[in-house]
Amino acid sequence: MRFPSVPRPRSLAGQLFAMQAVLIAVVVAGYALFTYVSDRHQAQDAATRQATAVARSVADSPSVRAAIHTAHPSTELQPYALQVMRGTEVDFVTIMTPDGIRWTHPDETQIGKHYLGHIEAAQQGHTYSETYKGTLGASVRTVTPVEEKGRVIGLVSAGIKVEAISQRVQEQVTALLGVAASALLLGALGTYVVNARLRRHTHGMNAAELSHMHDYHQAALHAVREGLLMLDGQYRVALINDGGRELLGVGAEEDVVGRSVAELGLPAPLTGALLASGPRVDEVHLTADRVLVVNTSPVSGGERRGTVATLRDVTELQSLMGELDSERGFTQALRSQAHEAANRLHTVVSLIELGRAEEAVDFATAELELAQALTDQVVAAVSEPVLAALLLGKTAQANERGVELVVSDESRLDDGLLPESLSARDLVTVLGNLIDNAVDAAQGTVRARVTVTAYAEDAELVMRVTDTGAGVDPAHVELVFQRGFSTKPAGPGGRGLGLALVRQAVVRLDGTLTVTEAPEGGAVFEVRLPLRESLAGGEAR
Repeated sequence: MRFPSVPRPRSLAGQLFAMQAVLIAVVVAGYALFTYVSDRHQAQDAATRQATAVARSVADSPSVRAAIHTAHPSTELQPYALQVMRGTEVDFVTIMTPDGIRWTHPDETQIGKHYLGHIEAAQQGHTYSETYKGTLGASVRTVTPVEEKGRVIGLVSAGIKVEAISQRVQEQVTALLGVAASALLLGALGTYVVNARLRRHTHGMNAAELSHMHDYHQAALHAVREGLLMLDGQYRVALINDGGRELLGVGAEEDVVGRSVAELGLPAPLTGALLASGPRVDEVHLTADRVLVVNTSPVSGGERRGTVATLRDVTELQSLMGELDSERGFTQALRSQAHEAANRLHTVVSLIELGRAEEAVDFATAELELAQALTDQVVAAVSEPVLAALLLGKTAQANERGVELVVSDESRLDDGLLPESLSARDLVTVLGNLIDNAVDAAQGTVRARVTVTAYAEDAELVMRVTDTGAGVDPAHVELVFQRGFSTKPAGPGGRGLGLALVRQAVVRLDGTLTVTEAPEGGAVFEVRLPLRESLAGGEAR
């Protein structure tokens, strides 16, 4: 069984043609009726109605509204107004601004000048007709508003000369039919052009389909959790969804559409990625409190039309990766220690087999005392379990790389001192990355050494890491904290992220981070974190 097919709604161009045909037919019929049965006064009334119909049809034309929003309305409106004049037998069609400045006029020298006549009623949204002597002489004219969403965006005036009205009383029916046919032909031609242009821009979709597409578009934007940012050809924000506002720190009430991406206050590397002409794939960028993965793709259709950028929040993932790296380092250190312990155990066994039991006991006791002394030193200075475990693991790692890591005598950090606002993850991120950076700098130097100091002072947690490396060039003091900056060759996972993550965590915790030169050479990185939540930090959290 076949069901009858549902007819597609008439296209917008077809509706436009029908409207133009009806309006032209009404104008011609009214013109013929009142021209042949009325005297001069009645002919003026007919001319007024004709001018009103023409003015209203022009004011209701979608192409007129579209042209008004262009940068140079006269370029499109002047040819259109001349076509309407020729097709509807009016002596002038003047399209103007709400203040009465002409966009069109039969005499092009009058374009840009003030309209002669009364426009107060039209400015209030009413249609007004009068007989007035203007630049073309006395004429019967009508002024009507061009409205959009209840707002007057322009005015249209159509008029017929008084002397022309007298002549038209005597015109023949054949001339009237010729004018009607010409008007219909012009309407059909204009509709054909508009139809072709609309179909090209709407990909053949009619008004109902466009409405449904818009609804789907809006629903998809609000449903997607990832950030979506669309820029036009001038790198201005064309569209941003709720996820994009959250990830970029743009308030929901802040109007950013139409603003340049350079004005959003984003970090310089992230702004550079969004302004890049080429595509970017899975680039990691840091904001004040997030780690974002950015992908960009240019939109082109014969010319560059803009850029589409997607944003993913990997802050938690990056933090977990940092913890995983630390755990991997601990594992490697334990493996190395296990290997060293096996060597020492073989030495003890061999001494016993050689009959030197006393020397075996002395050797084992010395090794045990050395390991216990290291543990006691760290735990005595820093009894906070997270930091103590981190320092013990990093000490073993540094030793494997030929760097001595020591905890200074100034260090004193009791267990239970740190508030809940300072999470173990943040402490691992800050101190772990500072130590890794210091070990990298000190490795290969004479008497390579990294000194860690941690203590509480004036309601602040102070963590200071000093190395014996080459130090930090004063010109690079700010650059070392930017993502991607490093003085060492990049490895498989890239470099230049550790110190950037440190600064991000410190800023998030309302702390301070400084770098200075050590007295014996090398660099000193010092972090100060409040031990109680600041007012601003508490409100933000």
